[in-house]
Amino acid sequence: LSDKEEGKRKKSKSKVNDEDPSHMQSVCVCVCVNRALLCGQLTVLVLYFRYFLQWDDDLATTIYHTFVALCYLTPILGAIVADSWLGKFKTIVYLSVVYTIGQAILAVSAIHDITDLDHNGKPDSMAFHVALSMVGLSLIALGTGGIKPCVSAFGGDQFEDQQEKQRSTFFSIFYISINAGSLLSTLITPILRAQECGINSQQKCYPLAFGVPAVLMAVALVVFIMGSNMYTKAAPKGNIMLEVCRCIGFAIKNRFQHRSKRYPKREHWMDWANEKYDKLLIAQVKIVLKVLFLYIPLPMFWALFDQQGSRWTLQATTMDGNFGAFKVEPDQMQIVNPLLILAMVPLVDSVVYPLTKKCGLNFTPLRRMTVGMFMAGLAFIAAALLQIQIDKTLPTFPSASQSQVKFLNLENSVLPVTVDGATYSIQPFQACQTLSFPSVPIQMEAPGRFSIIVIILCSQNRDVNAKPEQGNNEIRLVNGFEAEVNITAGSKDLGFIPQFGFSNYTQLPEGTTKNPHKKSPTNGYLGFGSSYTLLIPGDFSFGPEVGHSQDIKPNTVHMAWQIPQYFLMTTGEVVFSVTGLEFSYSQAPSNMKSVLQAGWLLTVAVGNIIVLIVAEAGQLPDQWAEYVLFASLLICVCVIFSIMAYFYTYIDPMEIEAQFAEGGPQDKEEKSKNLSVVICQKGDSQVLSQFSTLNTLF
Repeated sequence: LSDKEEGKRKKSKSKVNDEDPSHMQSVCVCVCVNRALLCGQLTVLVLYFRYFLQWDDDLATTIYHTFVALCYLTPILGAIVADSWLGKFKTIVYLSVVYTIGQAILAVSAIHDITDLDHNGKPDSMAFHVALSMVGLSLIALGTGGIKPCVSAFGGDQFEDQQEKQRSTFFSIFYISINAGSLLSTLITPILRAQECGINSQQKCYPLAFGVPAVLMAVALVVFIMGSNMYTKAAPKGNIMLEVCRCIGFAIKNRFQHRSKRYPKREHWMDWANEKYDKLLIAQVKIVLKVLFLYIPLPMFWALFDQQGSRWTLQATTMDGNFGAFKVEPDQMQIVNPLLILAMVPLVDSVVYPLTKKCGLNFTPLRRMTVGMFMAGLAFIAAALLQIQIDKTLPTFPSASQSQVKFLNLENSVLPVTVDGATYSIQPFQACQTLSFPSVPIQMEAPGRFSIIVIILCSQNRDVNAKPEQGNNEIRLVNGFEAEVNITAGSKDLGFIPQFGFSNYTQLPEGTTKNPHKKSPTNGYLGFGSSYTLLIPGDFSFGPEVGHSQDIKPNTVHMAWQIPQYFLMTTGEVVFSVTGLEFSYSQAPSNMKSVLQAGWLLTVAVGNIIVLIVAEAGQLPDQWAEYVLFASLLICVCVIFSIMAYFYTYIDPMEIEAQFAEGGPQDKEEKSKNLSVVICQKGDSQVLSQFSTLNTLF
């Protein structure tokens, strides 16, 4: 089951062209499609949970971050399988098949017609769709996690030591492939989701958004396999992470067995592994543990960062996405992040860092990471301020002990109405303002004969006391005509409305609408998230004005106001994530880069676990308060991290390893004890490896 034959490696090596490694195109195709699949799926996933599976915001957020956490936990398993058993090539192939199957199952789970037996556009067995979705997402998490640590390392294996130029070119293309996949999927997947499809009823096309990536992944897998004979397939040599874990486990076990005071203390608790493990390995583990200790506060950054795909997307659904020449879907706003990354990474690298160096500022990697965490906290403060402005535009809905009443005047004259001693004048074919009362009987008076309809909005009636979902607009009609009327809205048939009767709410998308009545509010532009009641008067004819009542105002806060928080978050990402990778690489022993890579990915997983804990346990009444809570937690963690960074001593692992290689056994033991005094005088080490960095990024 593994690539054990060294002959295969030599044979494949001979096929590598020093000038034209064109066979690597299939690797780049696999990378681009894999990245596009994950980013595109994460873009629409929280909306799928919210509007298809009908989960509330908190549950949708919880499951979303659980999935992301799994995607960053499974790479550890993938790396162990590839290095210890199957090899990178077979691991990529087998888990790509798992990935494709999972994506196909997720696409099938989004087909509402499977269980929509009454053809009303809603699944009759939601449990069936939830179960399929969870199976599909579990397979996707396993597949993408297993592929993540293998693809870039497999690409690096294709080059000889003397092929530095070709390797550099490959990783440049590799990096472009990652960002191109992310950018395109963030743009295209929401467009696919926004289409309407279905057999019996037309709904948002989540099957298309999930199904197209499944087909693309299958094609990419075929392309990747077609180049099999040209690849260098390195044999698995064992996984260093397992060796490190065994060494740490033995040290803890040995220390526990010799906890009595009669045993002399040792310089470091890892020295209790001396009886079994090499001094160099123990020294390297000490270095790794020192860096991993600094990782403890880092998950809080990722807890905020990954909410771009959950809370920030849900925030965008309550905003105006009309940019004039084009309309932006709520999940498309996430495209701001990869666009800013492509612009800011070279800017920060070539302008900001050299400028700070010229100004005499010692902007070390750990200080950069501290600034990045602080910028992410500011991004959530900006999100909280924006949420406060959005909340001001939302209608006031009745509480559990209240009812709201609205009176519609169907007469062609002003109608005075007295309710509990207060008089209101209702204009012809108009409605009065919404009145709130306790849930008790009220007294109403009106002079003479009149045609009036009373709309009671109870807190239990979700049809009239909630913002229309997904930015749609809801329209209903009240018939004040002397006979029943038949109403259609485009291709939607509202049916017959009896005299003084109501139609059901009909959802209309944002855009320009037109009906026979020139002054109707539905002539012209409908925004996002509004609700109207149209009044058909008693003297109705195809010419006069149609009265209307605006039940819920459209979204008025523009999506462009999210750009500042995306800018702050992306700035934090550039100085935190990229610098963190550089720092981790420069401080890691030569054979333990993958151990710190696994630790870095683990911080992302833990960060998403923090989000789901807060979402379930916090239960804050206002969303802006949750944003402030996360920002406050990160700023507190930022202070703790800055203190830890202040006391951290930079080391040069290569120098330590060289000293161990030169000395004898006694020298090695002495050097192991004095490891902490070896200081890297270079400060901000510039030994960042493009290969290892891209491996971690992907």
